[in-house]
Amino acid sequence: MPSTTVTELRIGGMTCASCAARVEKKLNRMDGVTATVNYATEKARVEHAPEVGVDALIATVVRTGYTAEEPPPPEPEPASAPAGDADAPGGGADPELVTLRRRLTVSAVLTAPVVLLAMVPALQFDHWQWLSLTLAAPVVVWGGLPFHRATWANLRHGAATMDTLVSLGTLAAFGWSLWALFLGDAGMTGMRHGFDLTADRADAASAIYLEVAAGVVTFLLLGRWLEARAKRKAGAALRALMDLGAKDVAVLRDGTEVRVPVTALRTGDLFVVRPGEKVATDGTVTEGASAVDASLLTGESLPVDVAAGDPVTGGCLNVSGRLVVEATRVGDDTRLARMAQLVEEAQSGKARVQRLADRISAVFVPAVLLLALGTLGFWLGAGRGAAAAFTAAVAVLIIACPCALGLATPTALLVGTGRGAQLGILIKGPEVLESTRRVDTVVLDKTGTVTTGRMELTGVRVHGGRYGTDGTDEAELLRLAGALEHASEHPVARAVAAGALARLGELPVPKTFENVPGLGVRGSVDGHLVVVGRAALLAAEEIEVPGTAGPGVVHVAWDGRARGTLTVADTVKETSAEAVARLRALGLRPVLLTGDHRAAAEAVAAEVGIDEVIAEVLPEEKAGVIRRLQAEGRTVAMVGDGVNDAAALATADLGLAMGTGTDAAVEASDLTLVRGDLRVAADAIRLSRRTLATIKGNLGWAFGYNVAALPLAAAGLLNPMIAGLAMALSSVFVVTHSLRLRHFT
Repeated sequence: MPSTTVTELRIGGMTCASCAARVEKKLNRMDGVTATVNYATEKARVEHAPEVGVDALIATVVRTGYTAEEPPPPEPEPASAPAGDADAPGGGADPELVTLRRRLTVSAVLTAPVVLLAMVPALQFDHWQWLSLTLAAPVVVWGGLPFHRATWANLRHGAATMDTLVSLGTLAAFGWSLWALFLGDAGMTGMRHGFDLTADRADAASAIYLEVAAGVVTFLLLGRWLEARAKRKAGAALRALMDLGAKDVAVLRDGTEVRVPVTALRTGDLFVVRPGEKVATDGTVTEGASAVDASLLTGESLPVDVAAGDPVTGGCLNVSGRLVVEATRVGDDTRLARMAQLVEEAQSGKARVQRLADRISAVFVPAVLLLALGTLGFWLGAGRGAAAAFTAAVAVLIIACPCALGLATPTALLVGTGRGAQLGILIKGPEVLESTRRVDTVVLDKTGTVTTGRMELTGVRVHGGRYGTDGTDEAELLRLAGALEHASEHPVARAVAAGALARLGELPVPKTFENVPGLGVRGSVDGHLVVVGRAALLAAEEIEVPGTAGPGVVHVAWDGRARGTLTVADTVKETSAEAVARLRALGLRPVLLTGDHRAAAEAVAAEVGIDEVIAEVLPEEKAGVIRRLQAEGRTVAMVGDGVNDAAALATADLGLAMGTGTDAAVEASDLTLVRGDLRVAADAIRLSRRTLATIKGNLGWAFGYNVAALPLAAAGLLNPMIAGLAMALSSVFVVTHSLRLRHFT
């Protein structure tokens, strides 16, 4: 299979879902190209063969009637624009929003008296209609210019969009009014007419629709402005994520601190992080100790203590001490950059339900144009008069805009994935949301997921009876065993040494030391010949071993006698039991999967509240276990963190990788949990289900609105101005409904 290149393009000039569908269709007609165009983010994600150049992609979009360019790197929000004031004047202003607000403000000021005069006959004075024309003309021509311009551009390319409906409707209403004023009876002195919520009007020659033309333009400008502001808020989480990184860094050059832009940082560089500064990039602490606040990156509220040898992530805030860090990842390889990339890719995708909406939007506008013509012909044929027939046809044109359909999925995805990023949950794509709804079984890897993945000393036992220790106590057992294990690099040895140091404070230094691979260690400590390890090592030394056995048991002997045992275990995370309870509350059946001994696995399962245990499974067999569960009819989610979990994560219906784990696990998963806290798995599934429910609610509203509104308009039961207000508010409703996800906790 030939390799493909992924290119992202920023698309300009799209005004509705049918625009996005049209650009997507044109791109997908190119050989070797698969494109997804997102109306809410105004971006196209294009997978194309290497021989298809970016220039060719851009040229295709331009020929379709829109603009395209590769987006520049995201920049942080300037401090001059307060958060949430997306179109605030000053350095943080969005030029498009500022222009839209200015157009809306002028149109609203001019439209208000026109609507009042039309709706309240008591306000109508001699020649009021000419004042209405004077005020309405700039609204229809200048205020509605974005709709007219887009309509003309689309007509040149043989296409019709939502702008076509708006432009035709408002210009038709304005043109009819001009005819009635200059050639009919509407311009006569003393002309009066009332306002009707339905399509009934007076005689055609004396009916004017200036309030419809101006009111619809103003309402739609209001809807578009509110929609643009809401879309900007919806994408705020991703911009905040990109803004987490430091802008410059103090690099050590020949022992001297030199402040350089963070882009100049290279792998292996040593840099200084003072209290209150952000860690410039991913690295390992080489000097100093501090507490690091990663809350903006992971959602974890408590700072984490770090010291020499500990990893730190770029974007985290150094709370207390001075740190010297060696850069291990820079630029696009950092954890923060990869998080942002995952979020952006998820936001640019489409769920299956959205693809259905896109297909409907693509044929919706031509169908509405035919329906409007049919409505006009029907009412003329029914003898209702030209004015009523025209009013009903204009109402059909205006109310039918499929904007809400196009916004239903992308806005919910924007907010849901952005909120997830703030909480340390990375959703890889919209199709993941569908999977979370169906999952009924969650398989949890034990080591590093349910447990800490670090061995700890959990028990000390001194032998008695005929294995009497001549006064040996727990402190002596720990002192001699810990001294010998302190010289070893084995994880079990490190756990014993750390436990002994924690309890005793200091340990003697062995005079001699020998590592016996796979069995343990031996050496001389304080004049004693000490042996620490498996029973087989003691047997090889002809030391009689008592009948204690089990996983994690380390035998200790010296001077030819077994003196006691130490128990080492991978300890359960403090939050795992609560996490399992939360998963059960979501209707999921937890299963513990591990390559560890059954006894150890069952002990962990009992501690956290899991009934089903699958133990002693080889790494390559984990994916087979997932397939077996699926064959039983279960829909399986898998939570893991290691290289040996990657195949199982990819096989599962839903893969959740602990972000503290390996890159292979993260790449194979559908959801990444940035924090090493299993409770986040339940949060991730809840957020995904909530986002999917929001998408379906949006689509239900959008479909229901159009299905209900079109017959009303065609039946002559809606004034076109009311239709315009309803259409604008439907889009605003969909976006604000999606924004509720910002408050997910």
